[in-house]
Amino acid sequence: MSHNTFGHLFRVTTWGESHGPAIGCVVDGCPPGLQLTPEFIQQFLDKRRPGTSRFVTQRQEEDKVRILSGVFEDDRTGGPVTTGTPISLMIENTDQRSKDYGEIRDSYRPGHADYAYDQKYGVRDYRGGGRSSARETATRVAAGAVARQVLGGGITLRGAVVQIGPHAIDRANWDWSIVEQNPFWCPDAAMVPKWEAFLDTTRKAGSSCGAIIEVVADGVPPGWGAPIYGKLDGDIAAAMMSINAVKGVEIGAGFASAALSGEDNADEMRRSGNGVAFLSNNNGGVLGGISTGQPVVARIAIKPTSSILTPRKTVNAQGEDVDIRTKGRHDPCVGIRAVPVAEAMLACVLADHLLRHRGQTGR
Repeated sequence: MSHNTFGHLFRVTTWGESHGPAIGCVVDGCPPGLQLTPEFIQQFLDKRRPGTSRFVTQRQEEDKVRILSGVFEDDRTGGPVTTGTPISLMIENTDQRSKDYGEIRDSYRPGHADYAYDQKYGVRDYRGGGRSSARETATRVAAGAVARQVLGGGITLRGAVVQIGPHAIDRANWDWSIVEQNPFWCPDAAMVPKWEAFLDTTRKAGSSCGAIIEVVADGVPPGWGAPIYGKLDGDIAAAMMSINAVKGVEIGAGFASAALSGEDNADEMRRSGNGVAFLSNNNGGVLGGISTGQPVVARIAIKPTSSILTPRKTVNAQGEDVDIRTKGRHDPCVGIRAVPVAEAMLACVLADHLLRHRGQTGR
């Protein structure tokens, strides 16, 4: 299997399977001299960790990260710092229940990657989907923590769920301070009990639902990205589409901009001190593939979890028509735990573009 690496100067290679002994990643291109500890990385992994509420999978994984290389205890700096060499990170799998998948080893789950994997490789790991499992995203979160250190404290990355199933938040109620105070990463306090009731019904029915996540990066300076084939928003879109179950990406106003007039969509400008102030941000902080200094805003649409208890029509490896239901411990809405993953992918893209910009312009 190829294409397990993303990025140009800040490069991340992930490895491992859902039901293997461990998963991990190698981060290459991280500059030397940055403070990096397991505790710093762990805080982000804990946000993605399974089993934290009844609304996510009950698989019990601690997701404890180990730094295997690329960090040195430097007495001169008072703590472990990156050396500039590849950083290898590992997370052990400790709560696999492979027997849950015995009944589907020869059948393809509708909406899952089973059929496509088998057609491409002629072999597939049916235990939780192998590499196609969202378990792999824990390694991206770990890599995203390294990327945050590259970006430094001047850039803030935050994410929130803005829609679950058909129920969207009221953006007038947006409050970042409550996002981590509820199990849904919801910025609208009034929507929390509605999502709670909706997901309880969905979970008890053995079904699933989709979600929309919004991620925002504040503090990105103007100038990152390159025209044509190195566009910042193009790389963000590609990174977001690589996340499991993502079926759509928007930058700024996104698809809604198709209904706007040119007057409404234009992000008008006025002088502000020695710089420029924008009067709106329909373009999500990117124009011509280059950051403008405004917040970088992206949204992703995540489809319903394919592993459900409701019987579905499919075929097996022998070409026979069969019905299938998936046992095991699955998220009724995988979008909830995808918030830290989307933040991490945005961090990795921005770290890569910081280094690319520095390499081309010297600043």
